[in-house]
Amino acid sequence: MKGTKKIFTGIVLVAALFLFFSSMYIVNETQQVVITQFGKPVGNAIVDPGIHLKVPFIQVAHYFDKRFLEWDGYPNQVPTKDKRFIWVDSYSRWRISDPLLFFQRLRDETGAHSRLDDILDGETRNAIASHDLIEIVRTSNRQAVETSDLEEEQTTLENISTGRSGIEQIILETSQKRTADLGIEVLDFKFKRINYVEEVQKKVFERMITERKRIADKYRSEGQGEASRINGEKDRELKRIQSEAYREAQEIVGRADASATQIYNEAYNMSRETQEFYQFLKTMETYEHTIDKTTTFILSTEGDFYKFIQGQK
Repeated sequence: MKGTKKIFTGIVLVAALFLFFSSMYIVNETQQVVITQFGKPVGNAIVDPGIHLKVPFIQVAHYFDKRFLEWDGYPNQVPTKDKRFIWVDSYSRWRISDPLLFFQRLRDETGAHSRLDDILDGETRNAIASHDLIEIVRTSNRQAVETSDLEEEQTTLENISTGRSGIEQIILETSQKRTADLGIEVLDFKFKRINYVEEVQKKVFERMITERKRIADKYRSEGQGEASRINGEKDRELKRIQSEAYREAQEIVGRADASATQIYNEAYNMSRETQEFYQFLKTMETYEHTIDKTTTFILSTEGDFYKFIQGQK
């Protein structure tokens, strides 16, 4: 009998402990809880961290994240107001602001992401379709920076009224209004990437290549012109140097001829023997420059060379 009482007491204690622990639930700093009874919410959401109590087996605790959550959109092809088709990739940050309303309208984060896909993608399409491409890719009316490639060209940028950040703010505000009754709050929205579709990219790249080729041709033409100018200056300088060298050479030759004439005059004013010696040297120099090994030489008895030979005998 005593053994049966002990077993019964043990079972009761285990059941009591099980019921006690089943009636408790823990909420940490990053969580918020909605209690439901037979599938319907009971009371307000629990947002304070700590240990809380509920009716075991009948009431169920549904946990939701209190932190900022991420929404990453899918890249979509969207037309702009000026009929330019672009790929738009965006992202957003959101949080569960009202857990009870969130549970009633969306149930869980999967339902929230599905609803955000509809809202944010739709507002993104509407905003981009209402603005020109230049408004989407630019943020401010900054001054164009001239580069060395285009320093001779006047680069001007068309003024914008809204800009990229303004469009992001428009999408954020309209999305916040649409999600206010869902128990969630959209905290931020940004464009991750904006790019042309493939067909437009090819045309843009072709235009960029054409522009680069035009600049290259301009530099090539300027280089050829500069080369022609340098070659012209080189030829002119070479002719000037050659002319001055020729003039200087002629002056030297003139001075040499004058000096030779003076020496000849002085030689003619010397004695007869000296004059005959100079005549002999002059005649030898003439023969040296006019006679070679194949020359047949006929001497006249009246010639100076013959006289010199006769004199040697």
